[in-house]
Amino acid sequence: MTVLAETMRSNQFQPTFLSTKASRKRASRKCLLLVGSFAILYNVLFTCCPNIGRRLSLNLGNGQCEWQPPNYDIPDNIDFWKTAVVGYPSGDKRLTFVQMEALTGWAAKDEWDFEFLGNSNHPFIKANYPHHEGIWGWGDNADQVVMVVRNMRRALVEYHDILWDIGYAKTWAQAFDLIPNLYQERPPLDDFLAWRDLRVMDEVHWYGWFIDYWMEEGLLRDIFTHKLTNHEHWNMLMQPTVYSRSEQEAAFDLLVGNQDIGYHFDPGCEYNVTGGCRPIKILSAELLVRNETGPAENRKIAKVLTNHEGMAEWVIEEEVWECIWTELIINRKGLKTFLDRDGLTEVDYNFSEEMLEAMLQELDRLIDKYRGDDWSHLEISRHLVALLEMHKALIQQELDEVKSGERILREGDFLGPKERKKRKFKKMVSSRGSITMDEDMFEERLLKESNDYSEYFDALHRHVLLKRKTMIKEEVFENDLRRQRARKLHNATLSSDDPHSEEIF
Repeated sequence: MTVLAETMRSNQFQPTFLSTKASRKRASRKCLLLVGSFAILYNVLFTCCPNIGRRLSLNLGNGQCEWQPPNYDIPDNIDFWKTAVVGYPSGDKRLTFVQMEALTGWAAKDEWDFEFLGNSNHPFIKANYPHHEGIWGWGDNADQVVMVVRNMRRALVEYHDILWDIGYAKTWAQAFDLIPNLYQERPPLDDFLAWRDLRVMDEVHWYGWFIDYWMEEGLLRDIFTHKLTNHEHWNMLMQPTVYSRSEQEAAFDLLVGNQDIGYHFDPGCEYNVTGGCRPIKILSAELLVRNETGPAENRKIAKVLTNHEGMAEWVIEEEVWECIWTELIINRKGLKTFLDRDGLTEVDYNFSEEMLEAMLQELDRLIDKYRGDDWSHLEISRHLVALLEMHKALIQQELDEVKSGERILREGDFLGPKERKKRKFKKMVSSRGSITMDEDMFEERLLKESNDYSEYFDALHRHVLLKRKTMIKEEVFENDLRRQRARKLHNATLSSDDPHSEEIF
């Protein structure tokens, strides 16, 4: 380093204009020393100290730390062991990957970012796939998978908020008003709410089907019967805005039926994940945010990252893992999550008996399956069952409260088709006085008199998902621009603080 400094300061270092042979030799030696010094400097900075260029959270000693934002400029020459963070659409995956970012100093990337912005070397991939809100946009980048499992009841509300995130509406009425007119007239609000309930009822099946997909390493199954299916039918399931549920069910009967079709796998899982699609760990966002269980759940995340040398070298020291959790969850550093949401939360909405019973039925199916002999030997299966049983107890408690009348259902709640018909019948009775028909006759009359709005709602569903994906695309580019500005500002700050930074890099 002394030679380097002396050489760079020397006013005599002008090899182009030297005239004597001795001077040329001296100049050549100085050039070689200069090149050698830069080579040594490069090895010191980038071989001995590989953390240069990233902003790892600071270990202040004695278990204390300071959160730092991750580096969004991911070098292409690092061979990361990459993790896909998968889960049914809700706010849980973000809570997980921000922990990974803080533990390593490297940023995560969304599946849609890969699709719209192109491939990159990001070590953490957030994914909703195979749910229709997701897409396999990351190619063959993933090496391992972790699955975040959230309470179905809460996830459905969260997903519903995402689905109706048109204009960032905070109530059902606002969301309804913000949906553009697809035709000259809209159906009555009652019909709209009934359609909304049916969509959420379908998502109960999507929830369990999503878990099966990853646990069974991409094995193709029908969403609503959970029976094995083939690629032709699977391709229809992947297009819910093109094919309605009735069309998908009819296609299953035609293409599969009762045939013994064998096992078919999603090519993405079959060929594009180094360690296979089955999660190496099941994580819980609900456990992560609780004071009693959060540090232990964070520790699981850190252990996932240290299980392979391709990621372990980037993880901050174990003594501050709990401090990282405190910075993110207690002190609310980093990206906003559902913990920061303003306005309504899932506790503001109730579910009817019909919908809660459908959830319990799907949970029972999953619990029975993964508690069975084929699965119980796996640690992830036992943990999955424990989480689902915890969720089931909470939903059962809510069902008991609804049945006892302790929890009062409102028109804007998730009522389900049966409850809505019952309420419509009671409303008619109260408005007309005594009538001679019973509920079955009333339902038959409704079928005869009701207009067919199926085309409207099919188009509406397509529009909502298209709008959502457009918003995602716009958000991706906006976030990318924001990150670029933040990086430029950060680099400018570094340059102003260190006058030699430009010389070094």
